[in-house]
Amino acid sequence: MTLCVMAGFFAVWRMGVLEPFEMKVNDIMLQLRGPKAHDTRIVIVDIDERSLKALGQWPWSRDIVAQLLHNLTLGGAGIIGLDIVFAEPDASSPARVFSGLGLSHENVPDYDEMLAHAIANTPTVSGYVFAMSPDGVAPQGTPKQTALVIERNKPLHVSLFRPHRAILNLPAIEDAAYATGYFNTVPDVDGVVRSIPLVMEYDGLLYPALSVEMVRLALGIKRIEVQYDAQGIVGVGLGERAIITDAHGRMMVGFHGPSFTYRYISALDVLEGKVEGIEGAVVLVGTSAAGLLDLRSTPFDSVYPGVEVHANAIDNLLNGGFFAKPSWSSGVDLLTFAGVALAGFVLLIQPSAVVTFMGSTFVLGGLSGMHFWLLAQEGIVLSTVLPLGAFAGALLLGLGLNHYLEGRQKEQIKKKFAAKVSSAVMEDLIKNEGDVFAAHERDITVFFSDVRNFTNISESMPSPKVLIEFMNALMDPMTDIIVKHQGTVDKFMGDAIMAYWNAPNTVPNHGDVAVSAALMQLHALKGLNEKIKQDPRFEACVKMTREKGTEPLAIGIGINSGMAIVGEMGSSSRSDYTAIGDAVNLGARIESLCKYYGTTCQISHFTKERLQKEYYLRYLDKVRVKGKKEAVEIWQVHDFKTGVAGQYLFTCTPQALEEELELFHQAMALYHEGAFAEAKVLFETHGALSMNPVVYALYVQRCEHLLEHPPEGIFDGIFEHKTKG
Repeated sequence: MTLCVMAGFFAVWRMGVLEPFEMKVNDIMLQLRGPKAHDTRIVIVDIDERSLKALGQWPWSRDIVAQLLHNLTLGGAGIIGLDIVFAEPDASSPARVFSGLGLSHENVPDYDEMLAHAIANTPTVSGYVFAMSPDGVAPQGTPKQTALVIERNKPLHVSLFRPHRAILNLPAIEDAAYATGYFNTVPDVDGVVRSIPLVMEYDGLLYPALSVEMVRLALGIKRIEVQYDAQGIVGVGLGERAIITDAHGRMMVGFHGPSFTYRYISALDVLEGKVEGIEGAVVLVGTSAAGLLDLRSTPFDSVYPGVEVHANAIDNLLNGGFFAKPSWSSGVDLLTFAGVALAGFVLLIQPSAVVTFMGSTFVLGGLSGMHFWLLAQEGIVLSTVLPLGAFAGALLLGLGLNHYLEGRQKEQIKKKFAAKVSSAVMEDLIKNEGDVFAAHERDITVFFSDVRNFTNISESMPSPKVLIEFMNALMDPMTDIIVKHQGTVDKFMGDAIMAYWNAPNTVPNHGDVAVSAALMQLHALKGLNEKIKQDPRFEACVKMTREKGTEPLAIGIGINSGMAIVGEMGSSSRSDYTAIGDAVNLGARIESLCKYYGTTCQISHFTKERLQKEYYLRYLDKVRVKGKKEAVEIWQVHDFKTGVAGQYLFTCTPQALEEELELFHQAMALYHEGAFAEAKVLFETHGALSMNPVVYALYVQRCEHLLEHPPEGIFDGIFEHKTKG
């Protein structure tokens, strides 16, 4: 029996099921290790919020970028890498403008040519990006290759990344560059960037990463050596430096700390000539601005500038410090797995509980401590979850043999399985036999929320780091409320949250639970805004919102219920358990209409029909949203009938709100009966004192329009939205 359990654990490990858990354990070890000394010769020139505010939105005109490169070169930069691709001509270039107007553009400045000239006359390595999967655009052109790539012992089949196409710089810029490199980061299945591919195969040739090319040129190395074994790539050689990779050619990045560990220089300072201490430095030009979407999730930070990933990679290539799974690690993992599993079983059958406890503590602590030391000090990554799982498995097996009958063994197996995945997903997997992650149809309630005035909030923040802290202050409690109400957080989309109920785990009355979670979030905003106002980090944001007459944090929520497809979806290299379908799309549309109707929380009639609790509800409209033929009723949710601890989201008394809602619905009834003049009178009379003056004003306008342009035929009251929000 013990051998069967051990074989089962090993088979699961070999299938990669434990890999996400191994990654998370390694992340925790890296966080426990903390920041590590880094190479101060590596500098990042940051297209930051301050630069964008001073010089305008990105992309800047190419003459500005050219001046940036010239100033860095004058400052003594040893080599410059561009974490940017210039794939389209500069529309602001005078030569292009004159040409578009049919005017002679001879001797007129051409900003693209100016940038190409700057790249040709500075120590600059230009960057490009690979489109990893078909995107509807045919491949065109190949990257410039100046390195000599030598492949040794290449087998017939290898597992290199093979992109669909290259997104290159303009030909003039591409030709001017002495060397180029791609700056793709390929995240793991959980969306976290832990490694970078050092080489990729495109159109039959190997191309190096931007970090590899910068290090190669900085060290004066002419060739890159790629070493294979029967399973694929085992390493990449740069002169005397041997970098261990996985079979896909990825180097595990040894991150030196959280974001902004390396020295950042604002691009604005460089352009103004305020740059010092970069003599001989390795300079990367990139961005930390949230709006430019070059932020990644790493083991240290969920929001991490992509350019700093390359800075860590360059540091690893220059000085070592990358993480690696040596060729002998699999053998060590297997021996550790067998030894720990056997030790666990032996300890359990000991007559003394003290011996069992002390022995288990020694095994678990010793194993975890040794693996932590190897990772933190030697950069060697071994499987930790596998032997710990084997140890736990042996203990559970012994408990099953000693204390439970055969009929209880199934429950023990479920407990072991629950230790490997979340309990919600575990229950879904058990119910859906066969392909455990197969997509299936499910009745769900979907939730979308969005932060109001996010653009203004972003602009008011002194730095991206403070903006991230501000968003975390909102996202953490909002997420906790969703989870406590049995919801599944699907994804974070910038300042927005998507969640759903009744998948993967079953949630009875999921419509009520979703609406309750939404209202609890709105109640929580009161206390959260008070904390924000007292926090000196957000002083500028508080001042800006006070001038606008709003709270620092405000959200809009849209909720819809219906059938959707839930399950594992994505590409072969990255997938996620998510939900798609018309019900999901409609939920997003309903949230986007919150501003239009002046609401903070609104639901479809599909959700309203499922509600069993009592709420203050306002019928807003019957609409046909963009992309849908079927008309949908939209309802505003003001609050629970009982409030929360006697407190309400509205400012009037409950009796006053009930009276106002009754008058509003009387006006709505007249409107739908075609009595537009009578409805207009009621809307005008009661709108100023209502809890939603926006919707009153909206219907006054509609009534006026319909009185001037009476509808043809029978008026159905359906309003068609031509846009998404």
